[in-house]
Amino acid sequence: MPSPEVIPEDWLARHTPREWVQAALAELRRATAAFETNDVAAGVASCKRAAGMALNGALLLEPDATWGRSYVDHVRALERDLAVPLAVREACKQLLEARPPNPHLLTLRGPRTNDRIVEAARDVMAHALAVVIRHEEI
Repeated sequence: MPSPEVIPEDWLARHTPREWVQAALAELRRATAAFETNDVAAGVASCKRAAGMALNGALLLEPDATWGRSYVDHVRALERDLAVPLAVREACKQLLEARPPNPHLLTLRGPRTNDRIVEAARDVMAHALAVVIRHEEI
């Protein structure tokens, strides 16, 4: 399948597919740094953003209007896509269910909870990278 025509004004075409994955890796580094400083809200948001950024690279190569425009829309669409591996769909579900702590409730969280969210983002990002690599080999 040939790459779609790149339209400079298109928000998705701001980066190449590989650049989207690189941006996602940088965002994931911000997520882990946020978790290390106990900024759970920023860590959760950055994990979701990292997964969605990587998916932008896949979306650029395999356009699909059902994926929406936002990073979370991409993750939500992938969670429902039976064509992707179950592990990726489950990672999407975990990301979508991840919530920052409620400031009005005492929430017990440990590093493992944060690690699972980071791993879920990595799984989604790995899937996006696999799509990018598959298109590079064509």
